[in-house]
Amino acid sequence: MKFTTDALIESLQLEQLGEGTYRAPNVDSGNPVVFGGQLLGQSIVAAALGQDGKTVKTIHTVFSRAARPDLDLQISVDRMHTGRSLSSSTVTISQDGRICVRSQVTLCADEPDLIRHADGPAVPRKAPTDEPTPDNDWQIHILDDVDVMDADAVGPADLDAWNRLPGAPDDPIINQALLAFTTDGYLIGAAMRPHKGVGQSQAHVTLSTGVLTHTLTFHEPVSAGDWFLITSHSNYAGHGRSYGRGDAFDRDGQLVASYVQDGMIRPMPTGRSHGL
Repeated sequence: MKFTTDALIESLQLEQLGEGTYRAPNVDSGNPVVFGGQLLGQSIVAAALGQDGKTVKTIHTVFSRAARPDLDLQISVDRMHTGRSLSSSTVTISQDGRICVRSQVTLCADEPDLIRHADGPAVPRKAPTDEPTPDNDWQIHILDDVDVMDADAVGPADLDAWNRLPGAPDDPIINQALLAFTTDGYLIGAAMRPHKGVGQSQAHVTLSTGVLTHTLTFHEPVSAGDWFLITSHSNYAGHGRSYGRGDAFDRDGQLVASYVQDGMIRPMPTGRSHGL
């Protein structure tokens, strides 16, 4: 998949249709389904609209149905609570009258520390050097020369990658949305690594794969235009499902976000090209 920062930001520009209702475009991933990270990012932006002074703390998303890249999305926001320090909303993304994604989003205002601690990466990693890219391409440096597309390459159920979206604007919500976008795709690849003959090159071809639930919690502000490290570990796979968790660190090793994910990995049903 090839994405540019400009294309991702364009997908985050929601067109208001009415009170709490919006229309949004898709980014072409080259796959027959919309990339789940795009839907996470759009849910974050939608939940934050009208919530000045707050950023997203946690988003819990259930992917109930695959979305098609050739149809616009309809987004509705139901505000459950709006307070001075905490707010919560339900965000529903539909397409052609059918619900695809529903998220519970909690937002909060910044507050001073009472206590503070945070894990660092298990192994200190040095960020790559900045490199100019055409069209502000999403830059990914997967560590240890891991090739998740190679079905014959076998390794532990871990996947660590530096990410950077050059040209990201100085907007905290957009940066949260862009980081959320990047977290979606690694854990299924990590779950496949220990199993010879299974790789991401088979996704949507001979294997039916997809994210079922994704919970992402933000700890610190993040700049998606600078290098950040995502570490992912799948601690279970079976019964056609996978599970794992991951963390995101800035270039200095500060923990900025954490996430867990349930996925689906199963043989493609006969006559189907994708779907949950």
